[in-house]
Amino acid sequence: MSKLSFRYYPQPVSPEMEQLEKKIFKYSLILPVFFLLIIWLIKIAEVVLGIRLTELGMYPRHIEGLLGIFTSPLIHGDFGHLINNSTSFLILSTALFFFYRKMAYLIFLLNYVLAGILLWIGGREVWHIGASGIIYGLAAFLLFAGILRKDVRLLTISLIVIFLYGSFFWGLFPIEEHISWDGHLMGAISGTILALVFYKYGPPRQKFEWEDETDDENEEDAPLPPEYQDNKTTPISKLN
Repeated sequence: MSKLSFRYYPQPVSPEMEQLEKKIFKYSLILPVFFLLIIWLIKIAEVVLGIRLTELGMYPRHIEGLLGIFTSPLIHGDFGHLINNSTSFLILSTALFFFYRKMAYLIFLLNYVLAGILLWIGGREVWHIGASGIIYGLAAFLLFAGILRKDVRLLTISLIVIFLYGSFFWGLFPIEEHISWDGHLMGAISGTILALVFYKYGPPRQKFEWEDETDDENEEDAPLPPEYQDNKTTPISKLN
């Protein structure tokens, strides 16, 4: 059976590089898994103790709702809500930490807080709970950062985001009243802002062999400088 490995673009890879990528991938799971562990323990505690923590959610433009900037992403309505958010969060946050490495912690924290602040300022005056705002922020960041950097690897992630979460687009509109569409919208705005600010700080752009070949072809087809155009030979002075 052939060996399977985590590859996001085809190219020859040395065993050392493959081991390094596996190590990076494992580290990329630390914060996402830790965050998921927290929100699952909170939901389990609600069920076991027979309590509801909705008031730890976000209530826009009210002082008592300010705490929700930090606590509302940790609270979920039911296990269906929690499972849906957990899957999306794990994929998107792992991609963020894999590709952006050390910058990912800052981007994650800023997205967490900025999405909450924007919701507190511009959201409807109802209780908002769930990690959907963070998820929309991650999706928007990965999508637009990949496009802005014009990097094959990040563009691949952007296409995956569109393919897997294209339906998220409809979550930005008030189609279902009980869904926090304004939370989704503020999260998407947060991720877009961060993409514009931090896209230059992503991983170095990988240059592939086919790009070098294209550059060589362009050089061959380029017009000769004036001193070469008469006899199409190299002047003696240029060799001295």
